[in-house]
Amino acid sequence: MPRELGSSSDQEQKHIVSSENADAEEVRAEEPQDAATVWDVVVVGAGPAGASAAYAAAVAGRRVLLLEKAELPRYKTCGGGIIGPSRDALPPGFELPLQDRVHAVTFSLNGRFARTRRSRRMLFGLINRPEFDAGLVEQAQKAGAELRTGVTVSRVEQHGPAVPDRRTVAVVLADGETLLARAVVGADGSAGRIGAHVGVKLEQVDLGLEAEIPVPASVAEDWKGRVLIDWGPMPGSYGWVFPKGDTLTVGVISARGEGAATKRYLEDFIARLGLAGFEPAVSSGHLTRCRSDDSPLSRGRVLVCGDAAGLLEPWTREGISFALRSGRLAGEWAVRIAESNDAVDARRQALNYAFAIKAGLGVEMAVGRRMLALFERRPGLLHAALTGLRPAWNAFADITRGSSSLAGLVRSNGVARRALDVLDRRMAPTGGTTLRGVAAQSDLVRSVDAEPDVLEAPEVPGPVRADASESPDGSGSSDSGVTRSE
Repeated sequence: MPRELGSSSDQEQKHIVSSENADAEEVRAEEPQDAATVWDVVVVGAGPAGASAAYAAAVAGRRVLLLEKAELPRYKTCGGGIIGPSRDALPPGFELPLQDRVHAVTFSLNGRFARTRRSRRMLFGLINRPEFDAGLVEQAQKAGAELRTGVTVSRVEQHGPAVPDRRTVAVVLADGETLLARAVVGADGSAGRIGAHVGVKLEQVDLGLEAEIPVPASVAEDWKGRVLIDWGPMPGSYGWVFPKGDTLTVGVISARGEGAATKRYLEDFIARLGLAGFEPAVSSGHLTRCRSDDSPLSRGRVLVCGDAAGLLEPWTREGISFALRSGRLAGEWAVRIAESNDAVDARRQALNYAFAIKAGLGVEMAVGRRMLALFERRPGLLHAALTGLRPAWNAFADITRGSSSLAGLVRSNGVARRALDVLDRRMAPTGGTTLRGVAAQSDLVRSVDAEPDVLEAPEVPGPVRADASESPDGSGSSDSGVTRSE
């Protein structure tokens, strides 16, 4: 998650500015008269991946058209956590419309063994997707990209009567209009037309359910600066509470095919938190899809990024940072493809894009798959480590702030690498750690001292509530329940 967020005075601001060089000059290329009807790059989808791709191509001086089927701003099912890699990938000068800054995380195991870890430094930020996405699109427009909303893409053609030459791609809209481009970037989601054209292959599909719950000021204050992560009852499932002012984003995710169980988990989760009496403003669902290792990332002059490419972290299903980073790379390589005069050079640039994705995000996804496999079989082990072992909590904090990554941790830390290898070999083929086993593990690790930057709350049964007090010796006091009457 985020890099260091600046001085303590910055903590009072509602917006935060990306620390990248905001003075970078925008270079606009001369537009030849005979190319007026052919775009250099057409980007399909105006989410974080598409907006980032459009920005990267436009800031390079290319003629860019950004297409979006919805009218902006629009709601998206998403927790809205902004981790360090997300902040690092933002356009220079972008203002993050933060709804809250997270300094504490409560972990629980299906509602039990709840423990809270705190940090004096911010761990990550929380945003609402409508304004976040709209801000990214605005940055792309300022860089020179043109936006068209309410537009649905029917298909993409690289051969046939609609294509004037082999340097051009035809984007055919649902109303029959045909747009021409030297390169196309697909960022239209995991069920979009562009991914189907490229032939994206998906390996892991999960169902996320979410509710946006407005709450009274007293309840909102209890959650301010603190999130809850609950390891769920189904293998690989978990739930979350993300506070955003007077609204709590409450959601759960698990493998597709367990829809009824997932819905039941969300209902039980909300009831356990004492929030069942509050009417959600929005209830929504969404499928997340991870690519297989051999899934293509391009076809001819067409690239895919973000969800359209199946790029997200398999364990947490975090997708915003993957969207921003892959979108930027797609925009940069789309420019090179647009400049290619023949199919051989275009293919070379597309392969370079695929190599960049696999060398970075692909490695992170591989480690994420190993973590998911461990989590599915031994959720209690991870819970005990994060709540009781200082190195595990430090690693979590470093990853969320962006000073490290899952892949970087395994690559650079011999202990972590060996531990993951041992766990890979020793994991039981079925089942997971029992609650009794978790209790025993928690007893063993509870004696580990927390670092000075971290405050711990002892485990409590049932719902959890943030305690505003912090003991000078670094210990926290017991969390108490959030009740419906609040």
